[in-house]
Amino acid sequence: MKKILFVTSEAHPLIKTGGLADVSGSLPKALAELDQDVRLLIPNYQALKTQGDVRFLCSLRVDNKNVNILETRMPESGFIVWLIDFPGYYNYPGNPYVDEQGEPWPNNAERFALFCRVAVEIAMNRIHQDWRPDIVHCNDWQSGLVPALLSLEFHRPATVFTIHNMAYQGLFPAATAATLNLPGQLIHPLGLEFHGMLSFIKGGLVYADQITTVSPTYALEIQTPEYGYGLEGLLEHRQDALGGIINGVDLEHWNPASDPNLVQNFDATTLAQKAANKAALQSKVGLPVKADVPLLGLIGRLVEQKGIDLLIECLPELLPLTLQIVILGSGSKEFQAQLQELAAPYPDKIAITLGYNEALAHLIEAGIDAFLMPSRFEPCGLNQMYSQLYGSLPIVRKTGGLADTVVDTTPDSIANQTATGIVFNDATAGSLLEAIKRTLLLYTQQDVWQKIQQTGMQQDFSWKHSAQQYLALYEHMMPTA
Repeated sequence: MKKILFVTSEAHPLIKTGGLADVSGSLPKALAELDQDVRLLIPNYQALKTQGDVRFLCSLRVDNKNVNILETRMPESGFIVWLIDFPGYYNYPGNPYVDEQGEPWPNNAERFALFCRVAVEIAMNRIHQDWRPDIVHCNDWQSGLVPALLSLEFHRPATVFTIHNMAYQGLFPAATAATLNLPGQLIHPLGLEFHGMLSFIKGGLVYADQITTVSPTYALEIQTPEYGYGLEGLLEHRQDALGGIINGVDLEHWNPASDPNLVQNFDATTLAQKAANKAALQSKVGLPVKADVPLLGLIGRLVEQKGIDLLIECLPELLPLTLQIVILGSGSKEFQAQLQELAAPYPDKIAITLGYNEALAHLIEAGIDAFLMPSRFEPCGLNQMYSQLYGSLPIVRKTGGLADTVVDTTPDSIANQTATGIVFNDATAGSLLEAIKRTLLLYTQQDVWQKIQQTGMQQDFSWKHSAQQYLALYEHMMPTA
């Protein structure tokens, strides 16, 4: 049994802004189910949704501050969660990182440096709880200083640093290093310095024993200038310690056989029952209820990363074709306006719901025929996995986790029954349009289409599979007795 300290700035269902929270809620749970001793560490934000008892565990003095550690249990899964309680830094409403105007909290460097220092005290068993982790698993820039600070300790635990998105790096003015009282031996270009700034993410990339990211292809992509955001050289230098492990799917929440958000549950052996969800979805979003018209869906942030501009460019050519499109999401005001303007003349072809609605997202996955995910980059992605499990063929660009989880439909992959979706290469409207036309042609061959649906529904995207890979990595890092 390994003792694992999982250090994260968000975890579902406690608090969520993105994919990091999904991983931080699911991976520790899956590790605990594999009989590992996991503790999750997170700041005690005002917006945290804890359930049941929250008890005082201990107090410690860190960087001249009196900090409390509270203990609770993760709702539903029940593993131990430790909360860092320092109201001056964490008792803010709403989002963990930004204020109501979307501006970063001005003291983010101090907030997450304290978070990292407390993690180090726990890792070194200096909180007198008689619990010392074998592995400290850190996630994204907010915990990046943990491996750096631990590198200065004797007899420290092994460290893993997981990159969920290289675009977010935790960059602060150089003078911040002095404000934070960071040890001088960490502040240099081969350490935490980055072009005259202080970089939290470099703490993880330089000092962690192992670096992981959320798909094997993304691990390769971040070693290139296009995806590395100036750190590709460092990542290439550390490639022997860098690997990718695909995120899993929470099958308790995403399973068409038991999903309470559907009007009719179904599985790979009862695919015909999927049709009831298509009719319900068409009706709900105000599209004509037509069983034989291919229905495409898109759920996500309406931003350039997700390739929404490519779809917008395609729409004038797409909308006259025999198809329907349903979109759920929010993002760039400009993209939202363009979508609505293009959709206006075609109320029987395209339905747009701005914002996010969890129940509708589930019904879309179950009711559509194919899912659009033309991302420019996608570290892992989850919707392409949900789509396969729900018998909806993903149309994806060959990047990151999309490349690792969707097998393109070709004569060969149809013959050997490995095809699970439609994959295109270039981040251009022309390539996306061609992929959609391929999909529409494939839809006319219903016997082939159903075989691809069934192959997708039988994929193993469980967290157990991913957790076993992390466990193998932890084993590999442990000193042999």
